[in-house]
Amino acid sequence: MKNGITVLPYAVYMTEQGEVLPAREAEERLGLRNVAGLRENTMAYRILRAHDRSRRKGAMELSMDALVSPDNVYVSIIQTARASGLREFALPFVLTNCHNSLCSVGGTINEDDHQFGLSCAKRYGGIMVPAYQAVIHQFMRECMTSCGSMVMGADSHTRYGALGTIGIGEGGGELVKQLLGQPYELSDPQVVAVLLKGRLRHGIGTHDVALSLTSALFASGIVRNKLLEFRGGGVSGLSMDMRIGIDAMTTELAALSSLWITDDRTKEFYCRHGRGDAFREIRPEAPACYDGVIEVDLDKIQPMIALPFHPSNAYPIREFQENAREIISGVEAEGRRTMENFSLQKHFTDGRFCVQHGTVAGCTGGLYENICAVRNILKEFPGLASDQSLHIFPASQPIYHQLAETGAAADLSAAGAVLLSASCGPCFGVQDIPANNRLSMRHITRNFLNREGARPSGGQGAGVALMDARSIAATLCAGGVLTGADTIEYDESVPPDRFDGDMYRRQIYWGYGQADHVTPVELGPNITDWPELDKLPAHLLLQVSGVYGGSVTTDELVPSGEASAYRSNPEKLAAFTLQNRDPEYFRRASALRDFSRKYRLGEGREADESLDRCCRALEAILGCTRHELGVGSVILCSQIGDGSAREQAASSQRILGGWANIATEYVTKRYRSNLINWGMLPLLTEQPLPLKEGDLLLLQDVRAGVETGARQFTAIHVNGAGEKIAAYPLICPALSEEERELLLSGCLINRFRQQRIP
Repeated sequence: MKNGITVLPYAVYMTEQGEVLPAREAEERLGLRNVAGLRENTMAYRILRAHDRSRRKGAMELSMDALVSPDNVYVSIIQTARASGLREFALPFVLTNCHNSLCSVGGTINEDDHQFGLSCAKRYGGIMVPAYQAVIHQFMRECMTSCGSMVMGADSHTRYGALGTIGIGEGGGELVKQLLGQPYELSDPQVVAVLLKGRLRHGIGTHDVALSLTSALFASGIVRNKLLEFRGGGVSGLSMDMRIGIDAMTTELAALSSLWITDDRTKEFYCRHGRGDAFREIRPEAPACYDGVIEVDLDKIQPMIALPFHPSNAYPIREFQENAREIISGVEAEGRRTMENFSLQKHFTDGRFCVQHGTVAGCTGGLYENICAVRNILKEFPGLASDQSLHIFPASQPIYHQLAETGAAADLSAAGAVLLSASCGPCFGVQDIPANNRLSMRHITRNFLNREGARPSGGQGAGVALMDARSIAATLCAGGVLTGADTIEYDESVPPDRFDGDMYRRQIYWGYGQADHVTPVELGPNITDWPELDKLPAHLLLQVSGVYGGSVTTDELVPSGEASAYRSNPEKLAAFTLQNRDPEYFRRASALRDFSRKYRLGEGREADESLDRCCRALEAILGCTRHELGVGSVILCSQIGDGSAREQAASSQRILGGWANIATEYVTKRYRSNLINWGMLPLLTEQPLPLKEGDLLLLQDVRAGVETGARQFTAIHVNGAGEKIAAYPLICPALSEEERELLLSGCLINRFRQQRIP
């Protein structure tokens, strides 16, 4: 057991009442056959099968009930869909404007994106949520979820399981397929039960539970790309805000999605939001098989802090206080991988670790109960000091309105806290960016390296510590000394929450089913089309453009912050690829892309003599023309793909001439899907390849291999004369027919465009 969490990493048989038996024991003792087949009895599978077009075991073809995307990616999604033959949104598509409130300088003006989004909502029949009305996931909770439905979002924290909705965060390519009436392909997922028991103690909040789970589970990968099903007696003692806050953080476990039992509290939530007809009871109705069990004793959860640079780097606050110097030394060592002079020593005062800035925001922190708890704590103390700051971003305007009506907003302002409009900015790295070598306490979703908006390549490094809103408030009231909220006395009562949706009815464009095809699409000067991308050639010559140890996250592949200003211009955004991890990557990859273009035209010698000689030698060896030999880049790494759903992490590599990644592990399904949708091969190797930047790898007959569904490829290390130096086996996990067609076409735009040519 770790922090109240026990893991049973094996298949189990579970009764409706929650009694657990190992699957093998259940088969022997109860005389059951094929216990594994009882996975179909889980709540999750009943919903999945109801949305499955294929009706076959092993591989699902799912149709969603709704889609959602924020403004940092909806332009590229719609542009991709338009290039692929879009005529009308095939299902409700919600466009929110919560990410780029401060990203206009140097790139796309925010309102250009917003006008583009509104014009597309009118032309194709969509739903448009203006800026500052709500963060993406809170709007979906308030207005779009329903028990038993499925929603896909272009944001990794698309999690609505607490409301009986399976939410899946994917890259934009998967949303494009849904907009075009194509299914979401999913191999039958494993399901892990999360059994909650007991009740949370005084001072314990949603982030304490979430960070405890992340600390206990992430590294083992036990729930990676699996569905989590929350059940057990402990669920009834959690308010809806508590459930929602825990649920959203299952993304940080790298889980595929999540689902909770629904009850009277769920029903009350829907009724309060004027959507009582969206409720139905979802509960286990028969014995089921689970692929593992996580038991959570809520009584034992402690106040937590997650240190940079991952939510799983979490400790009970008491434990951190006892070992702060040692733990911070480890954080500093990790930070110096990309930030040479990174230090957090300024935070030690008289031997104690102190933080003076806090933020409570977004889809996890900005919930009504969290903010009321902060108000209650601050009321017990004199208020914030002049060197302290606390910024609070309610997750929606209705929440802000309710805080004003109850007087909580006035109390918070009087205590020195600042309330701002709904925004994902602090989580996304475009607001509340800490000073150099400083740390910020935040109740947000994640704290990856460079996620907070710092720019190591420009000499600025900073970090974020994740904490629950209650302990953030307690810490500030203690003069900045890290303090768990369980150590102080405060009133935990919360005024009743009353949802007022009038502002939504006035401000939001509800256009689903009302497409007006004569409405022109408004394109601002920095909103550009996707460049043309080649289909997969017969053979590939790949030059290693980067070699990376450890984990490479999507936030490193294409950072947020400054880069987001160029979100609507694929070519300009690609210039930021791996900027903070490897500032020279763009130069190397773009130089290779330039060579490739000239080589196809027969002009390669002018660009790179040595590479040109190699290509011409391979033409002779392989008996092919220059049009049959593709030249591009590849990166080698260990783990890759943890983090945001952003498809730009894959598309930017592709735009720079990337044809493949070679890794020992792809952490999330969504990143692998992003690669395939953009025509890049997601290749695996059991051990890191002994290669360096500049080395050349030949994938002979790669197109034929993809066509036939080959699971094994050989990467031939060649010299400048095209001669073999060594050979390395590569694995390509099973591809569906559609995935093979996407790779062969070179990207999903090519694939769907050719489908629609008369």
